[in-house]
Amino acid sequence: MKPVDLAKKLRREAAFEPAVLDRGKAALMAAIRQEVQPMRRPTIIPRLPYENVGAALSFLERAFGFREVAAARGVRADGAIDYTMVEFGDGMIGLGAQGAHGAFSPKRAGTASQYITVHVDDIDAHHQRALASGAEIVSRLHDHLRDYRVYEALDLEGHRWRFLQWLREVPRA
Repeated sequence: MKPVDLAKKLRREAAFEPAVLDRGKAALMAAIRQEVQPMRRPTIIPRLPYENVGAALSFLERAFGFREVAAARGVRADGAIDYTMVEFGDGMIGLGAQGAHGAFSPKRAGTASQYITVHVDDIDAHHQRALASGAEIVSRLHDHLRDYRVYEALDLEGHRWRFLQWLREVPRA
């Protein structure tokens, strides 16, 4: 919870029980410290090549729920996005123009050379989001043995994304 929201909650509760402020002080200070301290970034960040980084960014945000790290964006003289980074949970992936360092997207290369696994909190909702956004599902949503629930999708240039949730974390009706 953001510090300002926690402070509002504590203020509301203190109207009925003043001791709430004393008990909530430590939680409020911890929330403030967490917000002002810089977040530790991953030490290894893979980078995927794309013909159109802007279109890839838009697709990854819409279909899979990635968020751009705005400070990481580089723009070419013509205004097109040359590179950026996206995050999901505590992971990051770089997106860059193809050809850099000899890397090409599967669309241009004619084949995929890797796949990326992303752990999600709600696999069924994530799968529905991907479907609704037009992602090409190449491996249907299913339970894999007794370990995890998984599906695979391609992005707009053919990179393979594997999304999974451990079965012990999937709520069962």
